[in-house]
Amino acid sequence: MEIGIYTFGDLGPNPHTGETISAKQRLKEVIELGKMADEAGLDIFGVGEHHRLDYAISSPAIVLAAVAQATKHIKLTSATSVISTLDPVRLFEDFATLDVISEGRAEIIAGRGAFIESFPLFGYELDDYDALFEENIKLLQQLNTKEIVTWQGTFRSNLENAMISPRPIQEKLPLWVGVGGTAKSAIRAGRLGTGLAMAILGGPLTHFKSLVDLYIQAGMEEGHKRENLPIAVNAHTYIAKESQQAKDEFYPYYANYWSYVNKQRGMATRITRSDFEQVASPETALFVGSPQQIIEKILRQHEAFGHDRFIAQMDIGGQSFSEVAKGIELLATEVAPIVRRETSK
Repeated sequence: MEIGIYTFGDLGPNPHTGETISAKQRLKEVIELGKMADEAGLDIFGVGEHHRLDYAISSPAIVLAAVAQATKHIKLTSATSVISTLDPVRLFEDFATLDVISEGRAEIIAGRGAFIESFPLFGYELDDYDALFEENIKLLQQLNTKEIVTWQGTFRSNLENAMISPRPIQEKLPLWVGVGGTAKSAIRAGRLGTGLAMAILGGPLTHFKSLVDLYIQAGMEEGHKRENLPIAVNAHTYIAKESQQAKDEFYPYYANYWSYVNKQRGMATRITRSDFEQVASPETALFVGSPQQIIEKILRQHEAFGHDRFIAQMDIGGQSFSEVAKGIELLATEVAPIVRRETSK
């Protein structure tokens, strides 16, 4: 199994100090996190797209190009690119350029994202979300396989023998669809033959098992081979030497994250300690605990999903860089080797 980390570059206040770092500092830290993950031997580093003042990353390809210059081996992915409001040609060419710069390490996770601000920002109607997604990802797949493209659609200008440049170093850019929990999205990923990147941020394991089953079924009915339908789990993660230490340290950050993210969405902004304990239990979404507990949870999910990747979001809630760095070290040195060994049997 491949193990990695991802970040949205959020600019939440530190709950202990009340201080919020600048976008400049946050981006420096993101690049350093990528370098650290690479040097520690992790497999994947991802950054997500948002168009808000409380997030530092609006252009994953640019940030990942900077990370590419500071790294040697780690794969570089968006997490996610909001495909419904991006021009597929621009998206493909940006990541093909990243692939050239990184010598063949670029990937794309395409999805809706956590917010909807990109729709009015780029002049699209939210009611067209599904149609935009379907059209844009199909065009993206075509761009990924052909140097010269002729194409007609509804939402952007037609292409007539258009030269798509540069071409990636890889034969094709690996393409995943990010799925937050809807059956329709999982089925679409299977039908299209892309990877399935599940954001498991809440809810029971059984729900996500049903999504995996629908994804595989849809993919195989469309003629895709099972081995060409990879699955990734993306999840909030906090690791400390001891279980209670991890929970005690992470709860203030998770409660803070819950507060500012849900406030942005107009939802309930408080999570109690008992609620936190519930979502951190073995059968639920949150990966919080000792290295051994994280290993057990990854392997328990692997038994259910048969997934190929685990990607941890470890920097939420206003944590300091040093705290995140400790978690990455534990993930790379104590969790990843055992998970790789156990899943290779």
